[in-house]
Amino acid sequence: MILVVGLGNPGRRYEETRHNVGFMVAERIVGGAAGLWREKFRGRFAQIELGSARVAVLEPHTYMNESGGSVRPAATFFKVPPADVLVVHDELDLPFGQIRLKQGGGDAGHKGLKSITSHLGTPEYMRLRVGIGRPPPGFRGDVADYVLQAFASAERADLDDVVDRAADVVAEVVERGIAAVMNATNQRAKR
Repeated sequence: MILVVGLGNPGRRYEETRHNVGFMVAERIVGGAAGLWREKFRGRFAQIELGSARVAVLEPHTYMNESGGSVRPAATFFKVPPADVLVVHDELDLPFGQIRLKQGGGDAGHKGLKSITSHLGTPEYMRLRVGIGRPPPGFRGDVADYVLQAFASAERADLDDVVDRAADVVAEVVERGIAAVMNATNQRAKR
């Protein structure tokens, strides 16, 4: 089993923000069947069939900075080792809409990843990084203000496509494994 974790913040205030793109992808993977979601692990989760595999999808409701407090109990319950945890998160260092896949690595200042690494005791889990870009020149505020804002109208026009592509990459990883999917995903991102 693979545990797919979409990162975000709970509540209506954060629904459409850049920081919640992980939740958007998790919801796209589970689909419109709201009845599949269950409250547990300080978040909500669903068990689904994705291709020929059983997958647990988790949205931590601990707020971003404490995501690991939700991920670890879910991984323990489902007996999923860290290497089989796939975290979908927003990435400032990628332009909006670019998607990159990797195994392990640092947190690059992302407090959700830092929390997960701390709780799992290793950074060696999979990451699907969904580009949200950096604040534009002249942006008033800091990075936290930027990630907690809604996507710009020009970005919203393409957001469904970005979320669909990210959900497709998750399905490919589940079906074929990260090694088989990583190069193709990252090559497509460079074009």
